[in-house]
Amino acid sequence: MRFLVLLCAAAVLSQGVTKLPLERGKKLRKVLREKGLLHRFFQRHRYDIGTKFPHAFPNGTEVATEPLLNTLLNTLDMEYYGTISIGTPPQDFTVVFDTGSSNLWVPSISCTSLACQNHQMFNPSQSSTYKSTGQNLSIQYGTGDMEGIVGSDTVTVASLVDTNQLFGLSTAEPGQFFVHVKFDGILGLGYPNLAADGIMPVFDNLVNESLLEENLFSVYLSCETTGSVVIFGGIDESYFTGSINWISVSYQGYWQISMDSIIVNSQEIACSGGCQAIVDTGTSLVAGPPSSISNIQSAVGARQDTYGEYNVNCSSVSAMPDVIFVIDGVQYPVPAFAYVEQNDQGLCISSFQNTSGDLWILGDVFIRVYYSIFDRANNRVGLAKAI
Repeated sequence: MRFLVLLCAAAVLSQGVTKLPLERGKKLRKVLREKGLLHRFFQRHRYDIGTKFPHAFPNGTEVATEPLLNTLLNTLDMEYYGTISIGTPPQDFTVVFDTGSSNLWVPSISCTSLACQNHQMFNPSQSSTYKSTGQNLSIQYGTGDMEGIVGSDTVTVASLVDTNQLFGLSTAEPGQFFVHVKFDGILGLGYPNLAADGIMPVFDNLVNESLLEENLFSVYLSCETTGSVVIFGGIDESYFTGSINWISVSYQGYWQISMDSIIVNSQEIACSGGCQAIVDTGTSLVAGPPSSISNIQSAVGARQDTYGEYNVNCSSVSAMPDVIFVIDGVQYPVPAFAYVEQNDQGLCISSFQNTSGDLWILGDVFIRVYYSIFDRANNRVGLAKAI
């Protein structure tokens, strides 16, 4: 089974690129700009969303906090990732905790792609608990592809030990995107319906093994290098102020919700009459249909440059309007300091980007402002003002 999910940016141009410089952690936007490829990048690649699609907990369950690092402070780069371990003895990997997909995979030692060689690789022969399934796996993301096999092993996330977890071991990672990112693999936190080949996601196994206090997880994203967390099984009130607003999931694949409208300067400029959106920790930006994004860019005073980026006057950021997302009758303002980021060259960039479909993606730009709770027990998303 193949499907498309959006991560944080479209894949690096595969045509016309022979080899990009290998500097692990180097910002993808900067690499493309240096190679003169950024304009073509925006022309050819938009954020793509595919058409995919209660437990009682005994004593001894827990709430586990997974700290996230945020070292790639750039809108084109996957920003937040944490460390998990796989196997016995454990082999450590950095992964993106991605609510926009549902599979866990890491590179394997049998992978010869440049992306694998540039990252940690899993060695099945060094794990006494590893089991091969003989199953092949292929996943196409909006940002790149992976091909590999499926194995089973013990996966440890924070303090949670997930035994007999099926996961992917990439044997090929075509293209250039995964070469330059900081993380090794991806841990999907979407619904099982989104998982390739019907593989049970890690979160579902944690719930089925009665390891969590509650059938939910929550996310706080800091603007600093440290301080971001995924909290499995609980909600931490120290990360937000005010009340939690709950929104029903409209489709159980992505964490998809219904949005009423988008307002700037008291004018409805997008999502007129309602639209669908996903809350996606694996996406750096806020993305939507091109005509609607164009309306937002115009309303906030952003202008497109020769690289395809939308720039604003850095000295005007404090006077720029909020972009207000209206969801279930509640207004969620995102101020300019949250949707404008300064790049390496001192330019201020708008963090709104086109998709190729109708779904809106509320990525890290939105989640940094609103502590997000993903409640599987009640199939709802909770939003509260982050501190």
